[in-house]
Amino acid sequence: MKAILEHANFTVTDPQATARWMEQLFGWHIRWQGDAMAGGHTVHVGSDSQYVALYTPGKDVVANTMSYSQVGCLNHIAVIVDDLDAMEKAVIAQGFKTSNHADYEPGRRFYFHDTDGVEYEVVQYD
Repeated sequence: MKAILEHANFTVTDPQATARWMEQLFGWHIRWQGDAMAGGHTVHVGSDSQYVALYTPGKDVVANTMSYSQVGCLNHIAVIVDDLDAMEKAVIAQGFKTSNHADYEPGRRFYFHDTDGVEYEVVQYD
């Protein structure tokens, strides 16, 4: 039996804004958007076969503390790119700060946090 990750769902303050920078950086597109549970709103952004669901509740969003210290929290999302150096320039141009550059099997990588504090890992395989 084989499984393929279809999507991940996480809470952000502004799904439209997050989807916009994801479209610009990652070349993704909005697959669906609409009303969601508890009076919230969700935007699905990604490819035709995989995506992230960006959810915001219908009321104030509560900021979380460091996810790595809480069981059940999202730690980071990783994407694979063809040109790590070009992607890093594009990430910086979006106003994000890159960090934790590393080169170990199976490839080179860096990390950045978006305006909601969600961490992204960007990897290029050799």
